Amino acid sequence: MKNKEIIITKKNYSNNVKQEWTRLVKDPYHELEFSTTLYFLKKYLPKRGLILDAGGGPGRYTIELAKLGYDIVLLDLVEENLEFARKQIKKSKVEGKVKQIIQGSITDLSEFSNNTFDAVICLGGPLSHNTEEQRQKAVSELVRVSKKNSNIFTSVMGKYAVLLNTPSGWPEEVELKNFYNIIENGDDYRWRGTGYCHFFTSSELEDIFLREKVKIIDKVGLEGLNIDGKVINKFARNFPKAWKNWLDIHIKICTESFVVDSSSHILIITKKL
Repeated sequence: MKNKEIIITKKNYSNNVKQEWTRLVKDPYHELEFSTTLYFLKKYLPKRGLILDAGGGPGRYTIELAKLGYDIVLLDLVEENLEFARKQIKKSKVEGKVKQIIQGSITDLSEFSNNTFDAVICLGGPLSHNTEEQRQKAVSELVRVSKKNSNIFTSVMGKYAVLLNTPSGWPEEVELKNFYNIIENGDDYRWRGTGYCHFFTSSELEDIFLREKVKIIDKVGLEGLNIDGKVINKFARNFPKAWKNWLDIHIKICTESFVVDSSSHILIITKKL
């Protein structure tokens, strides 16, 4: 039987398909997550191969990697996401590179044999919507289906970014017991109003992977220094030359430990041993 966290996550995303599709390209602040992830994918992915996009939502990364010539399997919990992805994949004319589209959970990849994929990606935060026990099971599955010496790319939502944004974004939340849950254990049962999300520290994310037979390759703060999104968008709009330079600076510092932990999304890159 599915637990309540999976049920409310599925409901939340089924009602927000278009929002999730546009989220990564809606403005310069959100594009930081997308462009930085693609930068590190291009840096650490093999030149070719079969990639599992686990928890890939409406297929934004599936389509981008298919355009780069990779063969992709897209898996997601939400059928509405996959229906939308099918349309976008066809529209992008990459149907031949997307080998399978499967409804399923990152906690159960029994559809696939051990050592199936040349790389695995789990991006945007699917791991954040699972309880502690489920998170470890999901990581075990991501590692299991990866080939030996292949890389696994996983991004989650960052805990300290929530705290950094609280005074300007949602100060009233500090009055509620739920906010103390975030502080104490990273769990938010009011995410997007009715959803569930676990917010990670980088050390916690590293620990959960090191329980498996992997090596840590890199950790990245995808949005970089956690600055209010409205400020970032204003900066990009009003100072385009400076923004271009800022993006160069961002890539140079986004792997610094302070930046990683202050970012809204944390990417960890591991290699299966």
